[in-house]
Amino acid sequence: MTSSTIRNIEVGVPSPLPPPSQLCQIFRVPPRWLFVRVETSDNIVGWGESTLEGHTEAIEGAFNDLRERFVGADANNIQDIWQTAYMGRFYRGGPVLMSALSGLDIALWSIKATKLGVPIWQLLGGKVRDKVKVYGWVGGDHPSEVVRAAEARKAQGFTAVKMNGTDAISWIDSPRFLEATVERVKQVKSVGLDVGVDFHGRLHKGMAKQLAKMLEPLQPMFIEEPLLPTQPEEIADLSNAVSTPIALGERLYSRWDFRPYLERRAIDIAQPDVSHCGGISELHKIASYTATYDVALAPHCPLGPIALAACMQVAISAPNFVIQEMSWKMHYNIKAQEELGVEADLYTYLVNPEVLTVKDGYVAALQGPGLGIDIDEERVRKASEYYVQKSKPWINPVWRGEDGSLREW
Repeated sequence: MTSSTIRNIEVGVPSPLPPPSQLCQIFRVPPRWLFVRVETSDNIVGWGESTLEGHTEAIEGAFNDLRERFVGADANNIQDIWQTAYMGRFYRGGPVLMSALSGLDIALWSIKATKLGVPIWQLLGGKVRDKVKVYGWVGGDHPSEVVRAAEARKAQGFTAVKMNGTDAISWIDSPRFLEATVERVKQVKSVGLDVGVDFHGRLHKGMAKQLAKMLEPLQPMFIEEPLLPTQPEEIADLSNAVSTPIALGERLYSRWDFRPYLERRAIDIAQPDVSHCGGISELHKIASYTATYDVALAPHCPLGPIALAACMQVAISAPNFVIQEMSWKMHYNIKAQEELGVEADLYTYLVNPEVLTVKDGYVAALQGPGLGIDIDEERVRKASEYYVQKSKPWINPVWRGEDGSLREW
């Protein structure tokens, strides 16, 4: 392969600090995503996604460091760049640094595969499946009208969905909140869909083990983040107490973060997020690592099309992959569209949205070179400019109980 140095790295609108190049930018785009553009000396462009919900400006700052380090580096040496970005500093890991690295890594894989004229999954050993099973969201942070949402998802071609389990809840709260959750899950299952229930780390141990037991007879696909990711021992105890598969991983940022959960036999489904865990390089490693513990892979991805395409490249090549989250018509996207008055959904920034069509619960394996999606760069630039003028970076809400105490979001 011919030498190809990184000529420019873009992350969208002008940085608040004077950049060394007039081309260095940060693409904040609605609904709340952060796109990365990397260009090489031989005019190959790769796209990545570094979205870390609620921490956009921190990612922009971290990416300025990566730009300074790697403009001029050989874009072919993805592993060396990844290792240098991760290990070449005293402080490493964590959501901000890993999310910034994720965007760069995805873009570099896109560049290499585009140059070779093959999809990324060919460089990961080839495909093991012809299509990728997917699920959509029903029910937002205040679950209601889930039956109508489930029926809509079924009409869109999904056979599986995920829903939030509860609203804000106290450390130990009234059992009626849990009864309402069970009833909503029953309603969604009555539509004829498989259901994953996201606890979102909102429940503490006393309530989580009650709800897990109450849901067990309904046989959900999985319960996600039944407790906060700071509790591997307690999650392992819960996993041993119920037959429902336990899923988590969106707040784990490397294979090392997964280690205590795997060694304690705490999880059945790993959910690393390609935009948080170090990109395609690390997601591929996590897939192999978790397989040795008989743990399935279901990448977390309520994000943009670049992150989804990156997840799919690994899913197509990973034997232990089971199902992929996708954000098409997700409630966050719909809310942003209403507030900003512009389209802001999964297909908005694609020239070829048809490659992500859902049919009978699946999306066909991506076949195009690189990520297999074509980004509408002009639309990204216009949307980014509009977004920065009209809106501040998204931050998650802060929830408090009736007594004023903080609740988990």
